[in-house]
Amino acid sequence: MKHGKKYMDSAKLIDTAQQYDPAEAVALVKQSAKAKFDETIELSLRLGVDPRHADQQVRGTVVLPHGTGRTVKVLVIAKGEKAEEAVAAGADFVGAEDMIARIQNENWFGFDVCVATPDMMGLIGRLGRVLGPKGLMPNPKSGTVTMDLTRAIADIKAGKVEYRVDRTAIAHVPVGKASFDADKLEENLRVLMDAVIKAKPASAKGTYIRSAYLSSTMGPSIRLNPLRFQ
Repeated sequence: MKHGKKYMDSAKLIDTAQQYDPAEAVALVKQSAKAKFDETIELSLRLGVDPRHADQQVRGTVVLPHGTGRTVKVLVIAKGEKAEEAVAAGADFVGAEDMIARIQNENWFGFDVCVATPDMMGLIGRLGRVLGPKGLMPNPKSGTVTMDLTRAIADIKAGKVEYRVDRTAIAHVPVGKASFDADKLEENLRVLMDAVIKAKPASAKGTYIRSAYLSSTMGPSIRLNPLRFQ
């Protein structure tokens, strides 16, 4: 794979054989983010779990103290008083059957997160095939199926992110933007790592954090020292 000059210049700053402390890694990832847009900073983790076993699934959410730097559009599927609550809480789109029909008939996906009340899940179930692959299906484990819409919307708008291992036991999670101050990126990173470590399944054996890398959208990966988070 061929890389551009900016990428190659950034790669020269990084010792691929070294495991960096969080502060060093954050400084490097900011320095290596040279694109003309505000690049997203992402943490990539490989965990010592076997996702094929239900008791070794690692999934959860955490509110980053300094947010993600991204404006998130929230769709709420609810009726009556709960719909009114969602509007008051700042949801971008609120509806019930009308919103479901819009997604079905118009292939509309003008939102980033879908939240629903439990009573609406029977209707939303028919959207599983289209929402599921896009990671937009409401789920109690991610806090997007709830009666407390005010809190759910507030958390999402404040910077709640979901971490979830794929079938290869790898998770990719945003921790902020390249424009963030270094101390804010580092705090977001530490809060996220703490949450993942606390989510370690009891049945997981051996080394839990196998590897951890920090990278910007267009920049090279920087290997973190997992021991600095434990």
